[in-house]
Amino acid sequence: MTKPAHSAREITADVAAGRTSAVATATAALARIAAARALNAVVTTDPERTLADAAAIDDRLRAGATMPLAGVPVIVKDNIWVGGWRVTQGSRLFADFIAPRDAVAVERLRKAGAVIVGIGATSEFASKGVTTSQLFGPTRHPLDPALTPGGSSGGPAAAVAAGLAPLAIGTDAGGSSRRPPAHVGVAGFKPSYGAIPYGPGFAEPFFGLSVIAPIATDVADIALAFEAMAGTDPRDPDAAGIAQEAEDISDLRIAFSPRLGLDVAVDDVVANGLASAIARLSAAGLGIMQRDPVWPAGATEEAIMPLQHAGLAALYGDAFRKDPTVFDPDIAKQIERGLSWSGTDVAGALIASAAIANAFAAFLTEVDLLLTPTVPCVAWPYTQAGPDMIGGRAASTRAHAVFTPFVNHARLPAISLPCGRDANGLPFGLQIIARRGQDRTLLRAARQIEAQLA
Repeated sequence: MTKPAHSAREITADVAAGRTSAVATATAALARIAAARALNAVVTTDPERTLADAAAIDDRLRAGATMPLAGVPVIVKDNIWVGGWRVTQGSRLFADFIAPRDAVAVERLRKAGAVIVGIGATSEFASKGVTTSQLFGPTRHPLDPALTPGGSSGGPAAAVAAGLAPLAIGTDAGGSSRRPPAHVGVAGFKPSYGAIPYGPGFAEPFFGLSVIAPIATDVADIALAFEAMAGTDPRDPDAAGIAQEAEDISDLRIAFSPRLGLDVAVDDVVANGLASAIARLSAAGLGIMQRDPVWPAGATEEAIMPLQHAGLAALYGDAFRKDPTVFDPDIAKQIERGLSWSGTDVAGALIASAAIANAFAAFLTEVDLLLTPTVPCVAWPYTQAGPDMIGGRAASTRAHAVFTPFVNHARLPAISLPCGRDANGLPFGLQIIARRGQDRTLLRAARQIEAQLA
């Protein structure tokens, strides 16, 4: 795993000062992507378009423009519209789809001077915890090609970790841009719901839970990308404002929950690594209490997964009935389940989702930040949907994903930071969660925590 030679901040400073150009920076990124084809993190490139876009950035700079991301290479997940590019959702149904226009987030990145250098791999419809698809095959872990970086934003996360670009943009409907960064040793940020406009783009099957999510090697680059993309837009009825950054975070009430108040398994290396990190943060002067959220009866991921299954069935059930083999087998099973759910089943899942959101909101009146593991385990073979065992227990398919989905159902901001590694050098992460709308406070606190964990 090779991190980029320069951060997004360093690149934009050098490009703006004329020490290098956007064209030279994009050319170097394209060469890195071409040399890393075996990783299968980037599934589409368009060098001619990329270099033309980079040349336009250089022209804007010569004309006196100021751009906060001038010349920064960015990889965009394969379910976010990039106008004129092939964007497939990792699905054979969309193998030849050309996005008719940019998503608002991409439009804003371009306006800020970023250069799109590639499209990052996703699992089909961003609906699986490993990044594989029938269209493109498996994305490999940058540290071990036999392993997965997780999913569904495995391509963007692996690309950043491998040094192909300093910044990537994923989506996150249940942890998809926090767990893969945790597995590959970079940072991933899920903003508050509505902080970054989501469309225009594909219909997503998650009942509005998905958000645009930046991935980078450090919090400062994530904050730079977030500020470029955030803000309301009249085309997005769900776009919402966010609070200004807190002036002082020294009085924040911080809690640590080793298992998020759930009866879930965690590998010893992760549990011990998180405990060590909390001890280091406490020694550095952060007052951290141990406290668990209290969840309503029946609040489990199994209770809310019918939303995803039903959403997939609503969007793709007709295509499934015509030819189920066109889908990834795991996605086909989800569609089949979704077709079997009744209206009462889906309503029950919506009620469970609302109960989780209310419980989380109540808990965050008592604390300002909550620290948890991002993942309960390190990466596993890409041929499996999840590890066989976690914490000495036989693991279900979604046991690796237990700490992230409730955050989405509560519409909260959360960030994953690198926190430690196992004996084989495989990373895991620390998740930091804040109240909805407190994205800037969260990022400021994350920078302080990141510095203590470095």
